[in-house]
Amino acid sequence: MAITPPTDVPGETVRVRFPPSPTGYLHIGGARTAILNWLYARKHGGKLVLRIEDTDAERSTEASIQGILDGLTWLGLDWDEGPYFQTAFKADHERAAQQLVDSGKAYKCFCTKETLAAKRAQAMADKKADVGYDGTCRHLSAAEVEAYEKAGLPAVIRFKVPDRDGKVGYDDRVLGRIERAYAEIEDFVIVRSNGEPLYLLSNVVDDIRDRISHVIRGQDHMTNTIRQVLLYEALGARPPVFAHMPLTLDLKKRKISKRHHGEIVSVQFYRERGFLPWALCNFLVLLGWNPGTNQEIFSREELIEAFTLERIGRANAVFNHRPGDPKFFTDPKLIAINAAYLRSTDIGTIGDLVRRELEAEGLWHADYAGLRREWYLTTLDMIRDRFHTLKDFTTLGRAYFDDTYPIEEKPLRKHLLSHPELKTWLPALAERFSALDDFTAGTTEAATRELAEALAVKAGILINAMRTVLTGQLAGPGMFDVLVSLGKATVVRRLRRVGPLFPE
Repeated sequence: MAITPPTDVPGETVRVRFPPSPTGYLHIGGARTAILNWLYARKHGGKLVLRIEDTDAERSTEASIQGILDGLTWLGLDWDEGPYFQTAFKADHERAAQQLVDSGKAYKCFCTKETLAAKRAQAMADKKADVGYDGTCRHLSAAEVEAYEKAGLPAVIRFKVPDRDGKVGYDDRVLGRIERAYAEIEDFVIVRSNGEPLYLLSNVVDDIRDRISHVIRGQDHMTNTIRQVLLYEALGARPPVFAHMPLTLDLKKRKISKRHHGEIVSVQFYRERGFLPWALCNFLVLLGWNPGTNQEIFSREELIEAFTLERIGRANAVFNHRPGDPKFFTDPKLIAINAAYLRSTDIGTIGDLVRRELEAEGLWHADYAGLRREWYLTTLDMIRDRFHTLKDFTTLGRAYFDDTYPIEEKPLRKHLLSHPELKTWLPALAERFSALDDFTAGTTEAATRELAEALAVKAGILINAMRTVLTGQLAGPGMFDVLVSLGKATVVRRLRRVGPLFPE
């Protein structure tokens, strides 16, 4: 088998890869890996290869594959090659294994699981320091191997760790020099007894074929790296540059996972709850990467320019998940970053995104894209400052698009029911508004203050009551701007119907 070394030399193309396993949704940990690889490729004018590692036939599904592709597309992470599927290159993996056997760098091992388990148990009982594979089949003669094969004994293929003094290692761009003594590494399996190559080998062969120059992945893969370095060497290829990212843990120091955290660690969760894709990318990059400044909000261009592997931290990152907290249903920093993007993103873009939310809730009107387009965008711009996700436009902001909206308990009791007289005062205010020829922020404020003076009450009582009745909220934009946005007919209608809100 001809092995082409990766292009990891100065002046040649940076090539990175994202190799997800299609056994479930796109995890935010996987998405973070994809983002960092994407950033590195874009920073250096390189290529991002998408490779679906689908060798786990029992767990891999078409739905998961599509979910990964959809998730990456939604995040805006384009790839330059692929998607390639690992199963399509099984013959490459098998040839590499045979090459290692033929060159004496791997061998067939006929030890049964029962034999290995017994030897391990005995070694532990004897309190031996080394309880790994003892190399029983390492020195079998060709005749012995042939005899075992004729007898039909199943065999795995083990890599023959070089019998050398000293250490094998690599220079990690995040963690520095990583080494391990040859004597501490047992001969490891690269092909199962059923002939299936293990991930350990397949991943190396694929990276060599795809000319991967840099492997940027989580620290949970480090258990494989030293052994993979040995495989690169044995196959005559230069290892890529490795950069192992810190893990992402919850407040209890557990690695974030579906088992512990459920759907909240999936990209789809955030897509369905109205997060902006780049806001999620921005947040995930900050889990373990430090720009070296106080800046937290980055455009795509800014983040590409600022990103370096050297600023990835060594310490594990913390995903501040607080189960049961209705306000912070996910990490508060992610909510804050998303809110910042809602406030700063071009209002036309926000309008298109909110349209999908309104359509899903049956609140969209064709006029919002036509005659009332200016009103629609102006209203969104007015109300977005207090919102955190796109969903807020159809929940907290529902009153701007429909007459059926909930009224929060706190403002209802504090600003409406605490003044029973409002049952007549608000309809009286509606009559004053109805008589206005020019319905503006100035004229409605004047009419409100005139009525308050006539009633000998503070204008704030009427203003707060109006906000409660007209929007259902405790706070929001300037009240008289709200009146103009809702329009004269809607305001008058809603103020006239306040009676049922008061107890008999």
